[in-house]
Formats: sequence, C-alpha cells, structure tokens
Amino acid sequence: MTAEIKAKLTPLDRPNTYVGRTVSRQGARKAVAGAGQYTDDISLPRMLHAAFVRSPYAHARLTKLDVNAAKTAPGVALVMTGKELAERITAPWLGTLTCFPGMKAAPQYPMVIERACWQGEPVAIVVAQSRALAEDAAELVEIEWQELPAAADKETALDRTTPVIHPDLGDNLAFEKTIGSGDVDAAFKAADIVVEETFRFGRHTAVSLESRAILADYNKPAERLILYTSSQAPHMIQTIYARMLGIPDHNVRIVAPDVGGSFGMKIHSYGDEVATAAASMALGRPVKFIADRLESFVSDIHARENLIKARLAVSRAGDIEAIEIDVLSGAGAYSQYPRTSVFEANQVLTITGGPYRHKHYRAKATVVYMNKVPTSQYRAVGHPIGNSVGESLVDMAAAACGLDPLEIRRRNVMPDDGYPAVTAGGIKVKELSHQKCLAALERRMNYAALRAEQAILRKQGIYRGIGIAAFIKGTAPGPNGYYGIGGAPISLQDACTIRLDPGGGIICAVGVTEQGQGVNTVMGQIAATTLGVPLDQVRVISGDTDATPFGGGTYASRATAIGGEAVLKAAGELRAEILSIAGALLQAPAGSLDIVDGHIVDAGTDRRRISLKEIGRIGHFQLHELPNSVQPRLSVTHRFRLLDDLYILTNGVSGATVDVDTDTGFITLRKAWVVEDCGRIVNPLLADEQVRGGFVQGLGGALYEHCIYDDAAQLVNGTLADYLTPMAGEMPDIDVAHIHTPTSVSELGAKGVGESGTASAPAVVMNAVNDALRPLGARVTEQPMTPEVVLRALGKI
Repeated sequence: MTAEIKAKLTPLDRPNTYVGRTVSRQGARKAVAGAGQYTDDISLPRMLHAAFVRSPYAHARLTKLDVNAAKTAPGVALVMTGKELAERITAPWLGTLTCFPGMKAAPQYPMVIERACWQGEPVAIVVAQSRALAEDAAELVEIEWQELPAAADKETALDRTTPVIHPDLGDNLAFEKTIGSGDVDAAFKAADIVVEETFRFGRHTAVSLESRAILADYNKPAERLILYTSSQAPHMIQTIYARMLGIPDHNVRIVAPDVGGSFGMKIHSYGDEVATAAASMALGRPVKFIADRLESFVSDIHARENLIKARLAVSRAGDIEAIEIDVLSGAGAYSQYPRTSVFEANQVLTITGGPYRHKHYRAKATVVYMNKVPTSQYRAVGHPIGNSVGESLVDMAAAACGLDPLEIRRRNVMPDDGYPAVTAGGIKVKELSHQKCLAALERRMNYAALRAEQAILRKQGIYRGIGIAAFIKGTAPGPNGYYGIGGAPISLQDACTIRLDPGGGIICAVGVTEQGQGVNTVMGQIAATTLGVPLDQVRVISGDTDATPFGGGTYASRATAIGGEAVLKAAGELRAEILSIAGALLQAPAGSLDIVDGHIVDAGTDRRRISLKEIGRIGHFQLHELPNSVQPRLSVTHRFRLLDDLYILTNGVSGATVDVDTDTGFITLRKAWVVEDCGRIVNPLLADEQVRGGFVQGLGGALYEHCIYDDAAQLVNGTLADYLTPMAGEMPDIDVAHIHTPTSVSELGAKGVGESGTASAPAVVMNAVNDALRPLGARVTEQPMTPEVVLRALGKI
C-alpha cells in the first residue's frame, strides 16, 4: 500500500483498525474467574438488609396492618408501611406518555396503602441486621385482608361483570389506538384469497441470571444518596429518584456495577427499590435489597400477553394486498413508570407485516388492566408478537396459493433499491436489505436440499418442518419518537467524554452501560481505532452518574448505534487536538501528521516523531514547552442523537428446522439460521453472540416460558421448578451471517443488533412447527408451543 493511499484512509478503514475485528470482551476473564463485582458483592459499613411483606391476593382491601411485633424483633432497625412511605415521597407515579392520546392510568404508590392490586405487591418493608432476621420479622407483621373479586382475564376485562380495578378510571381500559393506510375494506372484498387466524401469546418475564438488586446509602450530613443498583439506565434512575424523594439531582449518584443480565427488565422503576432508598434516608445507614427468585416472579415486569385476530388478502399469483390485525393486550394492575404498559401493543401495530410492500393495512390495539404484575418493555418489545403474526399469515398465504414460503417472500419484500420508503404501518425505512438477506439465507440453509430431505423423511413418518421468517426491527430510537415527545425522563441522545492522561492513557467515559453484552469493549475499539492507539491503552468507564456524561443508558439496541457514534466523534475531536499540539511541537502542519500505535508519525509512513505519552506529559505538566497560543484541553465531550428519524431500522430473515413428535407433542430444534443487517459491525464475535443469545431468549417465549395465572389472578408457577426456560442441551446450532448496509445517519454506520434474534425466533419456529404439521391438517397458533398445545392442535387431547 502506497503512502498516498494510506494518507487517504479514514481511521475506520485502516488495516490496523479495531473496528470490524473480533477481540475478547473486556471483563470476561474477570467474570469467569469469579472476580466480578455485582451489587450483592458490595458491602458497606453499618449496612442493613431489607425484606418485604407482600400481598398474597391479587385484589384485596387492607383492613388491618399491625407492625409492632416486627419492630421489636431481634436485629430490626426499621419497619415502614406503605402509608408511612407515601408521606416520604413527593408524589405517586403516573405511567402515561403524552404521545399516547387518550391513555388512562391510575397513580401508583411504591407500596400498598389501602388496597392491593396484584399478588406480590409490596405492603411493608422490614430492615434488619441480616436478610434472615428481616424475613423472620416480616412474618410477625399481622395483616388482615378483605379479598375482592379480581380481573384475571383480558378477554373479559371490559365486561360489566368484571370488577373495575381503579374506579376513578371508569373501566379497565388503558389505551386504544387504530392506524391504517390504503383502502383495507375494498382490498379484502376484491381479494382472490383471504387467510385469517387468531393467535395467543403467553405472558412471561425476563428471568435474568442476576435478579434486581439495590444498595442505598444515604449520607444525612451531606444530604447525598448513592444507589448501587443493577440498572440499564443510571441517569434515568437518578432523575426518577431525585424527583420522587425530593433530593436535587446532583445529590443523587447512581452506580451500576457489573450487571448479570437485564433484557429490558431493569429499565423500570420498582416500588420495593424506592422503599429501600427511603429506608436508608430514614436511618442514615446503607440498606441492601436483593430480590429472591420467588418474589422476582411476582414483582419484575411481565410482557407478551396478547390475543390477536389477523387476516391477510393475497392474489392467486401470491401478491400480498392487505393485512388487518386486532390486538388485545393484557397489561397488569398499573401502567409501569416511566415507559408505560402500552408500548408493546403499539409496537405490534407498527411492525406487523413490516418487511412487505403491500399498501393496505389496518391495525387496532386495545390494552386492558388486570390484577396481575404490571407489564412493560422487555427485549425486542412487541416484535416477537408482530413478527409471529405477520409471518404466520404469509406462510398461510403461501400454502393457499401453492407457493413455497421462500418464494412468496421473494415476491413481496421491499426491494433493496426501493428506499427510502414508508411501510404500510407508517414507519419510514431506508437502507434495508431484505432481498440480499433472503438470498444469503437460501444459500446458507441449502434450502432446496432441505426440502428434498423433508420429502423423504415424511414418507418415513418423520415430521420435519422448515421455517422462514423475515423481520424488521426498530433500534436506537430518536427524540422525535415516543419517549422524547411523550415527556418521559429518558435521554434520547448519548455522550462520550474522552481524555488523554499524562501517561498517554485514554479514559473514555460513556453514557451507555455495560450489561454483560460487551458495550465497554465496543466503545474501546471505536476509541482506539479513531485515536490510533493500542486497545489496551484505552479504559472505558460506564454506569456511574458521577463519572460519566448524561446519557440514556442501554435499551432498544442503541448502545453502539448512538453511544458508539458519540465515541467516534469525541475521539475524532481529541485526535485533531493531539495532532495540533504535535504540529506545534514538531513545527509541522497538523495535516501532515498521523497517530499510529500510540505515536505521532508522518502521515502515510510509520516514522515515529513523538509519543502520546510525551504529548500528555507536556500538555498537562510542561506547558512552557508549548507556544502561548496553544491552550491544551486534552478532553472532549461530544453528544449524538438522531435528528429526523424515528428509529434506525434494521432487518433480516431467519430459518429453522424442527422435528415434531406427533405422539408426544415434543418439538426438537435441529438448526437455526439468522441473516441480519446491522450496518457496520464493530466486533463480529460480540455481534454474533448477541444474535444467538437473543434467538435463544426468543425461543424461551416460543416454546417454554409462561406465567400461568388461575381464575383468581394467582400466579401458579412462580418458581424455576415450574417455570421453564431454555437450557443449553435443548438449543440448536445457530448459524449467524450478516449483510452490511451502513446507516447514513452516522459516520460509524452501525445499527442495533441485540434484539434481532429475539424478534425473529418465535416467528420462524412457529412456521417450522406448522410446516411439519401441514400434512396432518393441523396448525399451532399459540405460544408457548408446549407439547399440550401441539397435541391439542392435532386433536389428540
């Protein structure tokens, strides 16, 4: 490579770039060695422990609450009731956003005051010298309840005979919305073929390896509150707690240490965590609360409970003409603050049928309250549901037209050269690659050979199914989207503060957070590449509101797309200043210099002139060596946000093969494929593993996970002995490939990747199962697809 060509390359294109290179995740060795520091590993002097008394009923009036015996129990420092806690907060939560006109929500206090509205709602906090002593004292709390009728079924939640959970709202309706385009009624009336079905999706929850955790430490003389907490969004939590507890924002510090998984469950506010902070303020001592697995099932947010009636119009030639869906979504007893409990249904409306170019679409959502755990955002919000419905309809249409499932998608996806465009659901899309993804999937699956093998196996009585499912995924939302215009205390931009230290090291502080997915590694790769330094010369700091610039944290697959661009821009500005200082020292134009391997070199060559360590020493200590016209900063903060786009849209297509045992109903996952387009990839290994991990999580809801409630709204399987999750031995090999279409909204060109697998897995596995059952005239329309569901579809039970 000539010096002239070298000089024209950007940092992202150079041969020694870290962008596009697989490097090990920072912190992985520490975690494997058991040296990670999670919230529960932190122990402070004079620390106490909290346990909670929770409602055993889904709906009940509190008629007696006597805590005197608990207060005098051994080791107890504090017992606080919901009424007492209400006196310590500024106001209850109200989980609404102005972008959802007509939405209704009841004020929610952190703990029960007069009436419990779901099983597991906290009633009182007991703080003692140990968790065991706190739990023993909690058993001494005397409670009497008047049990009330519960709203347990979303299908009857609006009936006159169903109790209204919050009388001030008038009924159990939380939200209604209808969107549409074209002339849906005319399209269905004129259609050659109409397929329709009703789909049911079971409620489930995140079950992260590390449960919710908080350690609150209030310093009374300083009037400062520090919260160590397993959170995805430290600055959001800082704002919420400051407002609720009446403390100035700058006197609240949030520290998110190592986090053992979050998946959206840890971007919400929880009453028991607020109570823990209030207890610390009351006592002036640190108080720790770690949710155990039993209470996690009845306090962590739930998601995915939906019933959807859907139909699709298609011509005999296989052209999709119209889609219509009617969504009934079951929320919990309250709308979760601050992101609400209606966002999931709204997402289903906008993304169902999203990959296709049909012009006629109508979608209605009805969200109702029930006496269950509140629902809210969980990994790939709404997409597993909308994709399952849309892709099932497409497969049904293919069968009705006598077309192969792959062929009908080829005929109907948005063309790769047809952007920018607007989906029938009203989403502006650009730089997608459905056609390339389909072609790549067909090659990687060896699709024709799989179909030939399937035909042979069917003659042998083996019911092999092959599934295909295309998808779009909204990632990295912008300020013109729901949270920004809705008024939520959630930052839609992110920032990086990067500096050169005297020893030549680079400190990169970011607003996005490390959740175990490798964010700090990716941010370090971008910084090292842009600055031209070895990766081990960069230290990334995240998860501490006292040490990082204000940012939105990690959610909606935004960390690399938004936070990564902030790092790129900040590092670029720091690089320019370093070269300017080097130019002054070397009496050379800054444009004639470059940074390679931590040294200033003549551009286009490897001839070293001065090290960054020397620049740092002079810029911080020996300023007399610089001209008076040069004032070093050696620290840059840059913020990045989307301007006009609602999201950075990504897309892809998945494939799967399964075997279905028609005698037992058991489904064996044989292999899965995911081809997706997340733009520029910074770390291929981490991107692949995000897709694989997301796919496995999607399989959980598709096949295993289900929060089962009885008619009294009691959770009947709230233990890991009864609530099934995917296990390694049951998971198939997952082949991952990428199409690279960088987004034009940033220089980095990255799109989100962390939720693609979750968004597509339920749809592709459902299609594979139904492909296996098609010769038997059976179809599964319910998730999770348990053996019972399969046998019921076959008419065997």
